Amino acid sequence: MATVQEKLMTKVYEEERAAPSKVTVVGVGQVGMACAYSIMQQGICRELALIDMIEDKLKGEMLDLQHCQRFVKNVSIHASTDYAVSANSNLCIVTAGSRQKEGESRRDLVQRNVNIFKAIIPQLVKHSPNTILMIVSNPVDILTYVAWKISGLPHERVIGSGTNLDTARFHFLISEKLNIAPNNVHGWIIGEHGDASVPVWSGVNIAGVNLKDLHPDIGSDGDLEKWNEVHKKVVNSAYEVIKLKGYTSWAIGLSVSTMTQALLRNQKNVHAISTLAKGFHGIEDDVFLSLPCVLGSHGVMYVIKQTLDENETKQLQTCARTMNELQQSLQF
Repeated sequence: MATVQEKLMTKVYEEERAAPSKVTVVGVGQVGMACAYSIMQQGICRELALIDMIEDKLKGEMLDLQHCQRFVKNVSIHASTDYAVSANSNLCIVTAGSRQKEGESRRDLVQRNVNIFKAIIPQLVKHSPNTILMIVSNPVDILTYVAWKISGLPHERVIGSGTNLDTARFHFLISEKLNIAPNNVHGWIIGEHGDASVPVWSGVNIAGVNLKDLHPDIGSDGDLEKWNEVHKKVVNSAYEVIKLKGYTSWAIGLSVSTMTQALLRNQKNVHAISTLAKGFHGIEDDVFLSLPCVLGSHGVMYVIKQTLDENETKQLQTCARTMNELQQSLQF
């Protein structure tokens, strides 16, 4: 007879490694530096390496972070255009990639980033064969799949930032509607990081009180309280921030640093990250989508077996099929 733990989650990896201490960030744009700054400021690692192809900016960002050392826990910071600087990293965070051009299809954008990843990923694995890869570049789910294929690493050691930030935005917007603090909201955004993400309204609760029990129409088109607007705002959040300030940075930086902390300190916290979704909720293809995962020192330790309603399951499966079709068109 299955135990409660076995019913709740699927084990991905059993062995645990000693506490790691080196992180590499590839790409020193707004997102990459927000990740690096958040990790440094929280003293999560002992060594931080930065990699980019623009040498002057790379050196400038390194010096700027080094000059922070008087105010934070000591972190050894290095930067280079040579991937050798990443040697023996326990975690490599990839934020590099091309932005979508006006009129460019998503497929063309993905293919350009595939070509970039073909240069980045083998170098990281060459110098750090035991690393965990965290992909932040967009479209993150497809590129996490690409990184897995190119790297040859086991799937539990290749993750994407996924809907971890979407879920945080979900919590914030619900908390505003209920006038409580965001960390008291429990609920998940899963699936694709993007327009096709799936809000799990069936599981949203406050202090164990399921909101769907109080309001059965919550999140549906027929909901008179219009809770479905919350998810629409989640989807549009990045677009709005980019329209107003040109890019997103601080929220994704903190999202990544929180996951980094869970990995490096073996905290076993649950995060909505992009992982190999095959075998969950009727998904039959090798696609990476966000599901709640327990993160530890070897990457994904467990995947939580959520109880989804019929509509949520269908949305997730549709998302998986769309992702798989796009993947089939890629050239490695």
